[in-house]
Amino acid sequence: MGERPGSAEIGHNGGPTMEAGFGFRKLAWTKARRALLPSLPLEVVRLRVTRAKRLGLPYQTYATIRATSGHDIVAFLFSGNALDLRPGQAVLAPGVTAHLDALGGQADRIGAIYAPTDPQAIAASQPGLFEGLGRAPGFTATWRETREGVRALLAARGLPRDGVVLVAATSIERGWTSAAGLAGTIDRATFFATPPAA
Repeated sequence: MGERPGSAEIGHNGGPTMEAGFGFRKLAWTKARRALLPSLPLEVVRLRVTRAKRLGLPYQTYATIRATSGHDIVAFLFSGNALDLRPGQAVLAPGVTAHLDALGGQADRIGAIYAPTDPQAIAASQPGLFEGLGRAPGFTATWRETREGVRALLAARGLPRDGVVLVAATSIERGWTSAAGLAGTIDRATFFATPPAA
């Protein structure tokens, strides 16, 4: 009776090959993987899970931003598109307003508003909803103009760039993060999916 093509020999369990150096490679891989995943005390993990819920973020998203920037999130920078504002519109949708209101006290809310909408009109129509509002970089702005414009919005509030997360709706807006040196970017759909916990 002949052996079927591609089948293992009798007694072979289909596990990894045991060629020379296998043990060392497995040990090195295991140690490297463990080093990438720092072990935090359980109480610290609980505090961070609670913080993520208060910000309305999935824990994995919050933990990734915190690990990448090395800092907690102190503010969110919202593009006009992330706020779902149409040209000339100064009133936010009720769902967006409720979400931002629930975020109050957990992190600053900064709006980067596109022309022709006037940032001050938004401040007047939703008093106290934002800690800061200003003009967003235009879609044709250079990298330098974008960097300086975004940084000026944050400097007006004295916010550290590596503690600010951009909430964006377009790929051009996502470029603000690298241009201005922000902590990270969250897509609008992800941010507004879960309201902040009280």
